[in-house]
Amino acid sequence: MSINRYLELGKVNRLKAVRESEHGLIFASSEEKEVLLPNRYVTKDLKPGAVSELFLYTDSEDRIVATTDRPFAMLGEFAVMEVADVTRYGAFMRWGLPKDLFVPKSLQRTTLKRKEMHLIYVDYDERSHRLIGVQKYEKIFNRQPQKLKRNEEVTILFFDRSDLGYKVVVNGRYEGLVFHSEIFRPVKIGESAKGYVKKIRDDGKIDVLMRPIGKKSDELAAEKVMQMLKNSRGILPLNYKSSPETVSKMLGLSRKSFKRALTMLLEKGAIEVRENGTFLKKGSGK
Repeated sequence: MSINRYLELGKVNRLKAVRESEHGLIFASSEEKEVLLPNRYVTKDLKPGAVSELFLYTDSEDRIVATTDRPFAMLGEFAVMEVADVTRYGAFMRWGLPKDLFVPKSLQRTTLKRKEMHLIYVDYDERSHRLIGVQKYEKIFNRQPQKLKRNEEVTILFFDRSDLGYKVVVNGRYEGLVFHSEIFRPVKIGESAKGYVKKIRDDGKIDVLMRPIGKKSDELAAEKVMQMLKNSRGILPLNYKSSPETVSKMLGLSRKSFKRALTMLLEKGAIEVRENGTFLKKGSGK
């Protein structure tokens, strides 16, 4: 991989160390644009001539500096961040770097309060030449997810809870929703997971499932039951009569999916279902 031609703020740059300084190690792009990696990030193996991948942002004096750390989100990305402090001009978000990310008041969709968690988009401000956070995400989401297909696997980021379900960022670009009826385990705001496209709405938002549609979903549920049996010495205190709450708590499955999984495993001769639970048959756990 070649050395970055220019210094790209808000991104990981591949740069070459060119000389030492009192304050750290100086790195440069192929166009000889230089940036400082402060002493606190300089390790013994970083010396002039070394090539390293560094994230670039601005310090408290608006100078571009390098770091070996990675923020929760880079330029053009979303992340759920905690409000560190609030001023009359805006709010500061914790995003994994020593200097918090500033969200101007004009770019807030709600009044931010300390310790709250919010979805923030990392953008570049042309006037101040700084990285800033944007909470007004409605216009940032791509509303034309035509390339996504029904039942396609996607990555999702849970960022808010509503009466209908959990709002999610899909593949880092689209807005989606996982209905409460489709969630069978505890989830947290800021958590990332796998999801599956159920439907693309006319407004460009996506309905997402936590499990794939159809036969593949049953197979995954059966695999989960088998894995639980193997992990618990071949005994699972669940059967067809178990309550939906118990099944959800132990397996993160709906009762309907669990029953279909039991039937599938019974037909394969892998298990026995009794009054006191489900049992792995000898030789089926290999």
